[in-house]
Amino acid sequence: MKFSTPLISGRLVKRYKRFLADVILDEDGSEVTAHCANPGSMLGLKEPGSRVWLSRSDNPKRKLKYSWEVMEADGALVGINTAHPNGLVEEALMAGRIEALSGFASLRREVKCGKNSRIDILLEDESGARTYVEVKNVHLMREAGLAEFPDSVTARGAKHLAEMSDMVAEGHRAAMVFLVQRPDCARLSLAADIDPNYAAAFKFAREAGVEAYAIGCSVTTDGIQVDKLVELLV
Repeated sequence: MKFSTPLISGRLVKRYKRFLADVILDEDGSEVTAHCANPGSMLGLKEPGSRVWLSRSDNPKRKLKYSWEVMEADGALVGINTAHPNGLVEEALMAGRIEALSGFASLRREVKCGKNSRIDILLEDESGARTYVEVKNVHLMREAGLAEFPDSVTARGAKHLAEMSDMVAEGHRAAMVFLVQRPDCARLSLAADIDPNYAAAFKFAREAGVEAYAIGCSVTTDGIQVDKLVELLV
């Protein structure tokens, strides 16, 4: 995934109200409010003074012209925009980077699943057999080289796991794909201390037959690309 326009560098003043971030731009010293497309806590990724990069939209209908895309943390560039993971995983699937999820004939995004939910990606083979794929963004790192999910309590995430277990019970495949938007992690585990309910739901889902994979990204100010498998320690 390439950014459509060159990113603009700055320094983070603060992130607040979950979806807002004040940034001082390097180019002229002005302060702008950017959209932060990230509902998580962003633990360890919101320190004032951190170097960040924003994209700018020329859409006149947008209230906030800037979007927070990338930041520097622990000496690495980290992608923080959670609007990108589904597209990045789609690119990885199309390129055959997740071998266990290859061989599909069609790929669709945001397909209705269960009672009141949508699955991120639905794969179908030539016979019509379905694989339901749920994508989770990961950028928490508390121990060097180890990514963790989630970074805050996610009742919605636990619900998705239960629905995926239901899909397996109906005879379909279901797979959780953790997308690590930082290049400095080679392993991933669950942050059970942050959300024990999610960890329990994940264990139940795995026992029910839900598959799980983790992939990592290279992150630059030009774009983000899936380039490796990440060892899953659960």
